Order: sequence, then C-alpha cells, then structure tokens
Amino acid sequence: MSFEIKPPEYIYKIEPYIPGKPIEEVERERGLKDIVKLASNENPLGPSPYAVKAIRTHLKNLNRYPDGSGFYLKKDLSEYFKLKQDNFILGNGSNELIDIAVRTFCYKDENIIAPFPSFVAYYLAAEQLGIKLKISNLLPDYKLDLDSMLTLIDDKTKIIFVSNPNNPTGTFYKAKEILKFINNIKKDILVIIDEAYIEYISGESILDLISLKEYSNILVLRTFSKAYGLAGLRIGYGIACNELLSLMDRGREPFNVNSLGLEAGRAALKDKEFIKKVIDSNEAEKKYLYNAFKMLNINYVETGANFILVDLKDKKAVDINEKLLNKGVIVRPMNRFGYENMLRITVGKHNENLKLITALKEVI
Repeated sequence: MSFEIKPPEYIYKIEPYIPGKPIEEVERERGLKDIVKLASNENPLGPSPYAVKAIRTHLKNLNRYPDGSGFYLKKDLSEYFKLKQDNFILGNGSNELIDIAVRTFCYKDENIIAPFPSFVAYYLAAEQLGIKLKISNLLPDYKLDLDSMLTLIDDKTKIIFVSNPNNPTGTFYKAKEILKFINNIKKDILVIIDEAYIEYISGESILDLISLKEYSNILVLRTFSKAYGLAGLRIGYGIACNELLSLMDRGREPFNVNSLGLEAGRAALKDKEFIKKVIDSNEAEKKYLYNAFKMLNINYVETGANFILVDLKDKKAVDINEKLLNKGVIVRPMNRFGYENMLRITVGKHNENLKLITALKEVI
C-alpha cells in the first residue's frame, strides 16, 4: 500500500517536539523503581490542595461541556490583576495561545523573530504554517540579545517572541529593560512576552500589567502549568488589550479549556500560601544545587526559574544523561539546542535533588 496524500513542502522540514520521558517508561525500560524526574520543569510539590478539592467537587459534572468563555476564571483573573475581564484569553496551555496568535495575525509572506535556544513552541508555530522564522542567538551570558532582535526587524516582521525568564537558560531581564525594548518596536508588530516562569522571580523583574494597558501590541502569556502545578490540565492565559484578544478569539477552538482546568485554575489562584511555599522551596533547593554543582566543579547558569542549565565541560550531555537514566534520574540533554555538553535540570524536592547529586558524583 502506498501513501499518496502530499502535504505542503514545509511540513517535511518540521522536527516534531520530543517530550521528556515519563517515569513509567523509564521504569519499564530500565527495570528501575523510585525514579526521579527532573526533565520537564514540573512543580515537584504538585498542585494546590485547593485545586485538588475543586477537581474532586467538579468530577460529577464531566458529562457537561465546559464554560466556553471561561467567564468565572476570567473574572477571578481580572480581580487578581485589577484588569477587565476582556483583557484575558484562556488557552489549552500557553502553547495554544502562541499558535492562535500566529494563525490570527501572520500573513504567509511575513516573518517571526524568536530567540534561540528558547521555547520550541515559537518555532513550531511558524514552521507549521510555513512562515519565515528569523532567529536571534543568545548573548555569551545566555541572556536574550534584545539589540540583535531589533536589528532583525524588517517591513515583513509581524511577531516577536520574548521569553522572560528564558527556557532553557533561566536568564531574565528586569521589567524596565523589557519596556525599553518594547518602546523601540512599531505598533503594528505584536510583541509576545512569555512569562511562564514569572512567579519564580519577584520585584522589579515583573512587568506591571496595569501599565501595559497603554500598549496595543503587547500580549503577555502566563500559565498554571509551572508554579501552580497544573501541567496535566493544560491551562494558560494571555493578557492584552481587548481589541487584540477579540481577534484571537475568532481563531480559538470552541471549548478549548477543559472544565477541570477552569475549576482548578480558579482554586489555585486563591491559594497564596501554597504559591509562597512553592517559591520558597524552589529558592532553597536552587541554593543547595548551586553549592553542590560548585563542589562537583560543574558550571551552571544562575536561573530565575525552576530549572538550571549546567555545563559538563568536556563531557557529552547525551552520555551523562544515559548514565543518569540507569541510576533512575531523568534530566534533559540540550544537544538539540546546540549545547552538546549541557543538561537542563529541574529543581526538585530535597530528596530528589540529593539523588541527582549522588548520581552525578558517580557518573562524572
């Protein structure tokens, strides 16, 4: 039997996203137990108890479609951020909102600017529509090269992606530096500020979303997947002016956010004590890992997120990754991003980080 359905040529050039290995797969492949997964930047403390309770309460309603407008979650978000409900759009993770934005605003002959390495969803959103992608490499300190991104702008540029903090490097800019960058960009170019990990930093590094109301070309993305621990429910949100979001809403699939995600997001947003616990734990374990890496003579990039990019120097990341898998520790080699000697390691609970460091001592 021959397959004769031909897609556009650009489809053949797309490299599918490869997720981190699930714990169950490593257990099955290696015959191991007590696996520690530090590969996918998940919250090791799990979801808020408030969110779990809300999910259990709502299970009896799973025969009903979710609220397609996300009215009550948008209401809670508007109260939390002191904005209007029409300043929010909900997505099946912030990934979907990236895709919707590209599909909504880009013509085929236009281009998108994105940093590299960064979140692969930016590249996929462009490649899946055959839209030209212009890449800005990072600075030597692994931060986004904002000046370089400005030089890439031409009369066909429609979207610029800025990840802050950046994945996989963990580097970030203060809010005033982001605003300075935005002020150098014409109003007919959409700037998407991806703040998936923003809860892990504080103070002057966080954009004042109320002040952003004067910008009609800014879309800020956030998610409940990271600090809020709801990655399995896939719920993210975008913040922008109503005119921009009303256009994106036309390209949004009906019922794109499931009912459990809507209820869990509302509950998680209210649990400030849990979020503080998550952030405090991450800070404490980051410091522990920094010190442990120093003892092992491993270089690392200081992070504003819940993961750390480490440099193994003369050792191949894929080789060390394989050895760590044999010891029941899952991390993420960065060879796909051109970092042949680097691993990205999620900050886990203390017992998980202890197992990581013990395994690293044995394999390096």
